[in-house]
Amino acid sequence: MRRNLLCLLGALLVVLPAARAHGQGATPAAPRATVASAADSAAIRRVALDYIEGWFTGDSARMRRALHPDLAKRAVMRDAQQRLFLDLQSADMLVRAAGFGFGTSLPAAQRWASVQILDVDGDLASVKLHSTRLVDYMHLVRWDGEWRILNVLWDLRPADRPRPAP
Repeated sequence: MRRNLLCLLGALLVVLPAARAHGQGATPAAPRATVASAADSAAIRRVALDYIEGWFTGDSARMRRALHPDLAKRAVMRDAQQRLFLDLQSADMLVRAAGFGFGTSLPAAQRWASVQILDVDGDLASVKLHSTRLVDYMHLVRWDGEWRILNVLWDLRPADRPRPAP
């Protein structure tokens, strides 16, 4: 009996402070606007273009400006035995690869990019970027007052797929 009473008392000591915070002191977050301002839309578009044009031109400074330092870029790939795996890239890897010119092999006349802002909610945004060779789905975050790309899920764009309308 004494053991059961101690267990009950211990459980109450854990549960009651959380319940009090939830019921009395906690306030719900203020609703955020779901419509992006013209300035936010322009800044989000600029960041997406800094990313792809930095890649195409080998401009590592432009690439770095677009990325959050903790960026995670992923793609689903297949190995030689056709087993699925995730290709993972970091902000540092992308900045270095851009600086080494890995994206510059395509002639400038063949390069294009189309930015589609899918959603903006306060300090968060979702963007789809079509380019000559890639399709990127991006999550952006407003970080220290600036939009930055935090996550990218990408795939190679089939060459026979028509270019999306602007």
